Amino acid sequence: MRAAIAAGAGSRGGGSPAAGRFDAQDDEDPGAARIDLLRALEELKSVASALQASLAVDLEQAERDRQMHAGVPSRHRGRGVASQLGLARRESPHRAAALLGAAKVWLSEMPCMFDALSDGRLSEHRAMTLVQETACLEVEDRREVDRLMCADPGTLEGIGTRQLVAIARRHAARLDPAAVVKRARRAEGERCVTLRPAPDTMTYLTALLPMAQGVAALAALQRAADAATAAEGGDPRSRGQLMADTLVERITGQARASEVPVTVNLVMSDAALLAGGHEPAVVEGGGTAGGVVPAEVARALVAQGIDIDATWLRRLYADPAGQLVAMSSRGRFHPEQLADFLRLRDQGICRTPWCGAPIRQFDHVESATRNGPTSAENGQGLCVACNLAKEAPGWSAAAASARSEPVAGRTPAERLRAGPPAPLSRHTVETRTPTGHTYLSRAPHPPTPAFLPRSDPAVLDPAVLDPAVLDRESWTPVEAMFGSLTTDWRDAA
Repeated sequence: MRAAIAAGAGSRGGGSPAAGRFDAQDDEDPGAARIDLLRALEELKSVASALQASLAVDLEQAERDRQMHAGVPSRHRGRGVASQLGLARRESPHRAAALLGAAKVWLSEMPCMFDALSDGRLSEHRAMTLVQETACLEVEDRREVDRLMCADPGTLEGIGTRQLVAIARRHAARLDPAAVVKRARRAEGERCVTLRPAPDTMTYLTALLPMAQGVAALAALQRAADAATAAEGGDPRSRGQLMADTLVERITGQARASEVPVTVNLVMSDAALLAGGHEPAVVEGGGTAGGVVPAEVARALVAQGIDIDATWLRRLYADPAGQLVAMSSRGRFHPEQLADFLRLRDQGICRTPWCGAPIRQFDHVESATRNGPTSAENGQGLCVACNLAKEAPGWSAAAASARSEPVAGRTPAERLRAGPPAPLSRHTVETRTPTGHTYLSRAPHPPTPAFLPRSDPAVLDPAVLDPAVLDRESWTPVEAMFGSLTTDWRDAA
């Protein structure tokens, strides 16, 4: 198998030096053969990337032609292509769009770079970096940079990515200094602040700023931290901790960083909240969608909120398989609350496979224009790009959820010994692309609830939830702590 892979690497025009070295290796030196195989596989990755780029450009052109014949306005042609590519490559639509854009540049404006990618001399990542660094240049200048850097096979040998970027920037500044200056000015207009999850229930708060402003902000935080350390009695916090706390306090206006009030959707099981369970909670919203929080940390967050009178409890109802089916409410289950339910069920992450972007819009799986109902079963959370792609010609979707099997014959005591039933199904959406390929999207697993207090083992439909079917004598201790667990079941339906 290994020899076949290496031989495949050497079947390209000009052959692969790595493949030749691998074939020539003596079996008594497996270390050298492994190194040669690693090089051959790396070159194969570049070859595959070049082929993917060519196929992506061909697919986009075919889709544009098809949409033109279907009467799609010119400004909307090509919509949905990046989503198809992302599904095929198991990438997000955003990443797929970036790859498609780079592929079009390689094939039309930087042929030497595409040859280097096809020959295995340049990786996909480095090739995309060169596209980004030359984006401000006119086509002729871009082709000149391409010739200078990629025409000679020896030019790129031994050059690291940082050196590659520096060389490209020097060429760009020499060929069109005005374009480089214009790019720098345009970059100032892209300043922003973003939030993304970090390990261990932390987040990265990132500010993209002009260089002078970023340096000034950091210096101010450093001076504040040094002053606190030098004050009488000192401060037990480290310099980094002081800088982080000062940043929060100055932005929010709070006296102490730990007392900042904030709205966070923290989804945790009743057992984890009230009975010391260990089921982790899930954070939704605020740029941290899908973040997992250990049960002990989640309980501390709730307790801290209670201390400052800033905690609200909203019950989420699960079916016997542990999947969310409804949410408590003081009024009707109107669209705004349905949106909240969908956001919590999907844990704030776009339902398109491999996307991972935050939910921005709530979509009818079966379009409302086709009489699709406004319901949890027919709803899903999507990012803007995926929702727009779904409206392109040839796309369709349908809810494909299946009910779980009932647990007939179990008494409350047997349920306690057996534990909660294993989820057999989750809310599932089947999406079909214009090429006829289908992809399944399943809602994330919610935290496992305490055992459901139903004497009737049948699976309940959300539309018929009723307190009369509940047997209070079968409640577990956790359920009893809720007291009025069934108060809003009728409103939730």
